[in-house]
Amino acid sequence: MSDAIKVGFVPLSAAARGILVVFCDDSLKVGPATAKALGGAIDLVKRAASAAAFKGKSGAALDILAPEGVKATRLIVIGAGKAASLKANDFLKFGGVAASKLTAGAAAMTIMAELPNGAMTSEQVVEIASGLRLRAYKFDRYKTKKKDGEEGGSRADISLAVGDPTAAKKAFASAGHVVDGVIIARDLVNEPPNVLFPEEFARRAGQLRKLGVKVEVLDVKAMDKLGMGALLGVGQGSARPSRTVIMRWDGGKKGEAPVAFVGKGVCFDTGGISIKPAGSMEDMKGDMGGAACVVGLMHALAARKAKANVVGAIGLVENMPDGNAQRPGDIVTSMSGQTIEIINTDAEGRLVLADVLWYVAKKAKPKFMVDLATLTGAIVVALGTDHAGMFSNNDELAERLLAAGIESGEKVWRMPLGPEYDKLIDSQFADMKNTGGRHGGSITAAQFLQRFVDGTPWAHLDIAGTAMGAPKTDINQSWGSGYGVRLLDRLVADHYERK
Repeated sequence: MSDAIKVGFVPLSAAARGILVVFCDDSLKVGPATAKALGGAIDLVKRAASAAAFKGKSGAALDILAPEGVKATRLIVIGAGKAASLKANDFLKFGGVAASKLTAGAAAMTIMAELPNGAMTSEQVVEIASGLRLRAYKFDRYKTKKKDGEEGGSRADISLAVGDPTAAKKAFASAGHVVDGVIIARDLVNEPPNVLFPEEFARRAGQLRKLGVKVEVLDVKAMDKLGMGALLGVGQGSARPSRTVIMRWDGGKKGEAPVAFVGKGVCFDTGGISIKPAGSMEDMKGDMGGAACVVGLMHALAARKAKANVVGAIGLVENMPDGNAQRPGDIVTSMSGQTIEIINTDAEGRLVLADVLWYVAKKAKPKFMVDLATLTGAIVVALGTDHAGMFSNNDELAERLLAAGIESGEKVWRMPLGPEYDKLIDSQFADMKNTGGRHGGSITAAQFLQRFVDGTPWAHLDIAGTAMGAPKTDINQSWGSGYGVRLLDRLVADHYERK
């Protein structure tokens, strides 16, 4: 896996190379090792802070070019605010802020991982290192020519000066695999649809075998034999055959029931016969953000040798409008035996998930299931792009996801389920219809999915607002965010490894 930057760990006493990054609190106070490294330049920092009205606010940065008194091409002071109130996500942000200062030709950077009260902990250093890599990510493999400045930060070598380099390196060995998982998910979402179609997506998921993940790929014949009529109906209008991929990581106790994660993988969504407007249809290459997350998550768990039994399952289709495409008014039979009236062929993701959820519930018998899907525009209207919508039939699982969201910074907000909404998807011709109309669109979609979990503790994450095209942040400048990998890795860690 290629990275825009290389991150290493050195002692606090090591000589600075290239750009020097230091931290101060909201009184401009720095740590003892930082003060020693700055020497007489501390007065320069105070003058520059006064001139720029820099107050050391958390995440604010003071950039001093060619500073006198230190052997550095630039001196960057990042505010940490009130040190006593800092949380893990603040350090992730600090790493992103530092990476944002890398410009064209910046070959080296040294970051003094120290607060006024002393060296940062290994956990805090790991968050900074993760933030550095996440912010530096770029997807530019299809650009043959780059504009001035677009190559900024490429091949940069970053040294984190820390209190205990050995401990920091060991801690980041695990956390770095989670970052790799996010990058894999981002790459998948960013790929063009003529490159990443169901067969190719399945092939890439198969690369997890190198890490010890068991991977099974179901082709159209196998899915037809299983009775996956809901999923196959979505893909029948495409020249690209559909696939379902089942991934299993057995890192926990032998024979212990797994936990499961299911991802919607619509590699391109035209809307089918109920075709979408042309404006922004190109964004529908990202309608597989849930499947991308599951693949990235399985990579992270396997690479860091998570002590957990985990099943990852993704349904991969293209929703295209050819002469064989599914029509409004069609009735399909799902793997569960339940029949579905197709009202709108653009409500396709829930059809894909219906069969995969049922397959996992019946075959894997997991302790709980979480599905992720760029499912509805309604959730973006309701929650914007800062939270994913969460629906669950289990309060304990919902609380765990809420906590993992706060810890990871990939936040979720619980939405309602209830029989009042369920009535909206009842059909006069089949067991149900695939859309309940405009009102409560994200809720009726979740109600639909709930009919296919067979009583398994389950949560549905509608990530339409967070997986693609969300506003850029301190740790993500990419169109595809890789949302969900860090959230669910934290959920697994909390469930298995932090008891």
